[in-house]
This record gives sequence, structure tokens and C-alpha cells, in this order.
Amino acid sequence: MEIIEVTSKKTRAEFLRVPKILYRNDPCWVCPLDNEINGIFNPTRNPSFRKGEAIRWILKTKEGRLIGRVAAFTDKVRAAEYGQPTGGMGFFECIDDQQAAFMLFDAACNWLKGKGMQAMDGPINFGENHNHWGLLVEGFSHPGYGMPYQFPYYRNLFESYGFRPYFRQYSYHRDISSVNIFPERFMKIAEWVARKPDFSFRHFRYREAGRFVADMASIYNETWSSFKEDFTPLDTNEIIRGVKEAKPIIDEELIWFAYHKDQPVAFFMLLPDANQILKHLNGKLTLINMFRFQVMKWTHKMTRVRAFIAGVVPRFQNSGIESAIFKQLFDVFMRKRYYREIELSWVGDYNPRMISIYEAIGAQPAKLHITFRYLFDPDAVFKTYIQEMGYLSEVPKPRPGD
Repeated sequence: MEIIEVTSKKTRAEFLRVPKILYRNDPCWVCPLDNEINGIFNPTRNPSFRKGEAIRWILKTKEGRLIGRVAAFTDKVRAAEYGQPTGGMGFFECIDDQQAAFMLFDAACNWLKGKGMQAMDGPINFGENHNHWGLLVEGFSHPGYGMPYQFPYYRNLFESYGFRPYFRQYSYHRDISSVNIFPERFMKIAEWVARKPDFSFRHFRYREAGRFVADMASIYNETWSSFKEDFTPLDTNEIIRGVKEAKPIIDEELIWFAYHKDQPVAFFMLLPDANQILKHLNGKLTLINMFRFQVMKWTHKMTRVRAFIAGVVPRFQNSGIESAIFKQLFDVFMRKRYYREIELSWVGDYNPRMISIYEAIGAQPAKLHITFRYLFDPDAVFKTYIQEMGYLSEVPKPRPGD
């Protein structure tokens, strides 16, 4: 077997081909857009390169057959937040062969050691964690847009190498095809909060995109700066870029903001599940496929929605404001009956408050991803995210698949 660094047009194309070869007979896998994956490794498109760097490899047999790939990356800011400098590895794909997998893991490990890292997390994204983050270990069904889908045997490859679970990521699903979407008690609380005179609710509108983007950044940064020590603030320019890229699938009425005396205090961003269309395009946005995409969008082939990103400023957490936002979404779902299922993904095991909210609306855990960590020094003390950050007094109760 030969491991080859991705440095040319040919090897970049082969990096994209690896999963297409491996998953060609898997009916659940959805090929992400080639342009999206290329953009992650393009310094002019991915702002993560401002504070880090990335490298990729492909793996071939001696006959030249593609059998695997992996990427590794560093982020100077995040690396410094941990007990030991920690890099990342991701976009791992491989045949069911331990020797092949270990060659890929070794390449990432050795490169990160050379960059001064003492551990690596994986599989993760070179960027924000709402896309391409975690290893699927339970719920091998249709993946929501941006959520990883992998083979069941990957978990054994990771754990055999020495990776250990750093934190767990739960995805909850809820059928919204019936009139009684949410429990009656939940709806009563939501309606009570929504009627409070100091609260108001508005959904996103493109013609006011600048104002809503600023509100989103304000809420998100205040929320997560008090919650995660390795938090990276959202930049409004990056949000605007993301909104522009997602415009083909954004439904304005699925992005809601809550205000208290006209000050932004909470938001929920849901997106239609573009994977229901992308599964037919094989990663290519040709002119014909762009036309096909629009036709399928107009004929409402996207019947699922995914909770993509959210935030509630600390002083309004536990106020019921999340319930009130779900009330606004309920009204949308009642009018847009082509939406039949919601995926609430993902929520970390370190966030029991959000888990409780999802369970309160009657959602059930449907998928489990794990973010693993591998310590380069086998004698070093391993800590989970919860233990390392030390902000929970109790370990969350086990859930299916733990």
C-alpha cells in the first residue's frame, strides 16, 4: 500500500473519489458536493486557514486502487485551550482493513506531532462543528445535511488504534406530520411565554439580512463564550458568507429570533434537508443538476428539516424562551405540511439542558456520533470533554448506544 499526499489536481480529484467508490452500493450514503469539500481545503474560502493549516492524503494499493483517505489540521487557538495541544483529523474513509486504516491514522498522527501537538481529535471538520463532525456509531439511516455518515466498522478501527470517546453527540428526531406535533403541556408553556409583553419574535428575511446576521452573532457569541472554553466567536462576515452559500435551501420561516425589549436574546436556525436532493446529484453541480435541484426544491422533495445552530443568552436560559420559539415553528409547520420530520442535531452529552428541551417536545434519540480523542503519550491521563472542562457536577445519564 502507498500513502500519497494530496498536492495536485489529480490527487485532489482522487480524494473526492474515495467515498464514492466505497459507498457506491450503500443506499443511505449521500455524496456531499465536490465544491463544498474542495472549499474546506481552499485557503481563500475557509477562514480556518487564518489560524491553522491542513494536509490531506489518499491511500492506494500497489495496483493503484483507491482504498482510503484522511486529512489532518491544526488550529493554533483551539489547540492552546486544551490540557495538551490538540490537533484534528477528519474526512477519514477506508476499506475494512486495520493495516490500511492505521497507515492513515499514523500519517495524521506523525504530521500533528511535527506541529507540536500531543493529541488529535477525530473525525472532525476543519472549521465549525455543525458540519462533518463525529463518527456515526448508531442510527445508520439517511443522514441529515451536514451530518456524517460512515460504515459501522469504522468504530472498531478507531478504538483498535487507541482512540477513546471524548464526547458523544446525540441527534433527536420528531415526526411533525401530525397536527399534534408537540406535547400539550409544552405548548401551554410556549404560548404563555410567547404572550409576555416584553417578548417579540421575528423570522429571518433576506431584505434585512445584515440586521439578523448581527443579531445571530451577538446571541451566539454571548451564549457560547460562557459555555465552552474553546469557543471560537462567530464573525459576521463569515455568517454572511454562509448565508449566501446556503441561500438555495434556506426557508426564511425556519430561522427564528426572540427579542426582549427589542434586544436579541435567542435564535434557532433550521434548514430543509438538502440531502434529500443531493443524493441524486453525485456531488456535481452541473447546469443540468442545478436545474434538477430547483425542480425538486419547488416540488417540495425536501420533507425533513434539521436544527442547524441555536443560541440563548445566559440570562434567558431556563426562561421558556426556547419553547416559545418552537411555538413559532409549530405555526410554520402547520402551514407548510410538506415538512414531515425534524432532526435536532447535534447536541453534546455536555449539554443536558438542551437534551431536556428536545425530550420535552417528544423527540427521540435516533443517531449517535462520537468525537474521539487519541493521546500521543500512552501514559498521559485521558479526560473526557466533561471532565476536562469541569463544568458539570454530574455525568449525563446514558442513552441508547452508549
